[in-house]
Amino acid sequence: MSDTAPHRILVVDDDEGVRTFLAEALELDGHHVESAADGDEAVALLDRRSFDLLLTDLRMPGELDGMGLLRKVGAEQPELEVIVLTAFGSVDTAVEAMKLGAHDYLQKPVSSLTELRLLVRRALEHRSLVASQERQSREQPPRLTLTHGAPSMEPVVEALRKVARTNATVLLLGESGTGKEVAARQVHEWSERSGGPFVAVNCAALAETLLESELFGHEKGAFTGAVSMRRGRIELARGGSFFLDEIGELKPALQVKLLRVLQERRFERVGGARSIECDVRWIAATNRDLPTMIEQGQFREDLFHRLAVFPVELPPLRERREDILPLCGTLLDRIGSELARSDLSLAPDVGPVLEEHDWRGNIRALANALERAAILAEGRVIEREHLALASRISGRRAVASQPGTARTLAEQERDAIEQALAAVGGNRRKAAERLGIGVRTLYEKLKRYHIE
Repeated sequence: MSDTAPHRILVVDDDEGVRTFLAEALELDGHHVESAADGDEAVALLDRRSFDLLLTDLRMPGELDGMGLLRKVGAEQPELEVIVLTAFGSVDTAVEAMKLGAHDYLQKPVSSLTELRLLVRRALEHRSLVASQERQSREQPPRLTLTHGAPSMEPVVEALRKVARTNATVLLLGESGTGKEVAARQVHEWSERSGGPFVAVNCAALAETLLESELFGHEKGAFTGAVSMRRGRIELARGGSFFLDEIGELKPALQVKLLRVLQERRFERVGGARSIECDVRWIAATNRDLPTMIEQGQFREDLFHRLAVFPVELPPLRERREDILPLCGTLLDRIGSELARSDLSLAPDVGPVLEEHDWRGNIRALANALERAAILAEGRVIEREHLALASRISGRRAVASQPGTARTLAEQERDAIEQALAAVGGNRRKAAERLGIGVRTLYEKLKRYHIE
C-alpha cells in the first residue's frame, strides 16, 4: 500500500459468522476493521469516523439494506470505496450495485481468502490513486536543495535530520524567502512518512472562508458554490506530512479550529458532522515574531506551544553566502526552462557581485533578480549590466539608478512594488511572492505608498 497508516475497513453483514470471518481475515493483513449488523448501525459508524473501504452485504433486514446503504454512501461519501457481498447466482444485483458506484463484488459464501485480499487490495489501491491524482493536481513543483554546504546551515541540517526521525511537530522560523518550504520537504523525505504525501498550504494566500474549506474540505451544499463534496488538504495528506506556511497570518477563528485538530487528531469538513481522523505529521513556518503576537493578543499561546515543539531557525542568505552561486545554477536552469532558453549562465564578474549582495528577500529575491536579468540579457550570458535594475530593486543598500542621483530605500521599495505588480498584471498575491513578502505586508506597503 502507498499509505503508511493502516487502512480502516467497515464490514456490514447481518450474519455474525460472516462478519467475524471477514474481520479476522482483514485484521491479519494489518487493517483496522469495525463491524455492523445492518445498514442503520453502519450509518451510525460512518457518521462518527472515516473509513477507507466499505464491505457490505446487499440483502439485510431493516429499513436500510445494502443497496440503500450504497446509495447513501455514494451521495455523502463518494471517496469511500465499496465492495458488495452478494449471494451465489445474484450477479445481476451485483452489477446494479457497481453501476451505483461499487468498486467490485464478492460472491457468498466467501471461501477464498486470496480472492478477498485481492479485491480489497485493488479497491484500496484505487482509492490511493485517486487521492494521489488529486494531490498532484494541487501541488507545486519540487523546490530547491536545502543547502550547498554553507557552514551556517550545518546545525540546521543536523537538527532537521534528528527531528525527522520522530513524529514531533516542527516550527520553521526565519525571514521570508529563506527556504522554509524546502526545509519542510526535506524533513518529510528524511522521515518514515516519506512514502506518503507532502501537502502544503500557505495561510496568507487565501481568504479566511476559502482557507477553511481548503484545509478541512466541505460537504455538498455547505455554502454557495459547494456543488459537490470536496476533501480538504489535511485529509489528502493522510499518512504523510502537512505543511502550514505563514502560520502567523492565520485568523483567530481558524487558530481555534487548528488547535482542536492538533489536540484531538480529528476534524469535520465544513458543513459536515462526521468526524474524520487526522493522521499527519505537522510542520509549520512563519517569518513573524509569534511571542510578540501573543503579547498583542494576535496569536493563541496554546496554539504556539502545540506548534513550537521543535523550533528551527533558518539563517538568511546573507549569512550563508557559500550557497548563493550554487543556488544561481539551479535557479537559472528553472528560469531557462520557463523562458525556453537553455544553458543560461553568469559572466565571470557577476558571481562576486551576487555573493556580496545583501538579499533582503533572500532566495526569492535572488530568483527574481536572475529572472529579470535573464529577460534583459536576451542571450545566454548574464552580464553585470543586466543586474543593475535587479540590484536596485532587491538590494538592501541604496544605489544610484542614474549617475549622481541617490535613491532612498523607500523610493527603491516603492519602485520594486510597482514593477512587481506590473510584471504579474496587478495580481497582488503573485507580486508578494516575487518580492518575498507576505500578502498582508504587501497590502500595508500599498497603503503606505498610496499605490492603487
